[in-house]
Amino acid sequence: MHRSTPAPVPHRPSDAPPPRLYRPEEIADTLGCSAWWVKDRARRRVIPHTRVGRAYRFTAEHLAEIIRLYEERPAQPAHTAARAAEPLSEPGTQTGSAQRRRPVVAPATRLRARPPRRQQQYSTVA
Repeated sequence: MHRSTPAPVPHRPSDAPPPRLYRPEEIADTLGCSAWWVKDRARRRVIPHTRVGRAYRFTAEHLAEIIRLYEERPAQPAHTAARAAEPLSEPGTQTGSAQRRRPVVAPATRLRARPPRRQQQYSTVA
C-alpha cells in the first residue's frame, strides 16, 4: 500500500505566532507608574488586558490603547479659549470705537457658617 502525503495547507492568519505578552511590571516601567496602578486598573476593567489564569497580561496593542485612553489634548489654544468663554457686555451700552468686550460678572452669594457638631459634647466656649 502506498500512503499519499497530505496536500500542504495554505498559510492562514491563525498560524501566526501569538503576540508577546507583557507583565504588569513591564507596562508600569513603560508608562512610568506603579505595577499596582496597572493591576488595579485592569482589575476594575478600566484598561484593556488579557487574563491568563489569575495573572494580568498585556499585548503591545493593549499598551497603545492604554496610552490613547489617557492621552489629553487641549481643546483650544489658551488665549482663544479665554476669549471664547467671555460673554460680551450688552450691545449699545458703550458707543463708537470705545466699545470693548467686558465679561458679565455673576452676583456673588455669601456663605454661611454652620454651627459645630460637637458643641454640646465638650461644652467649651471659644
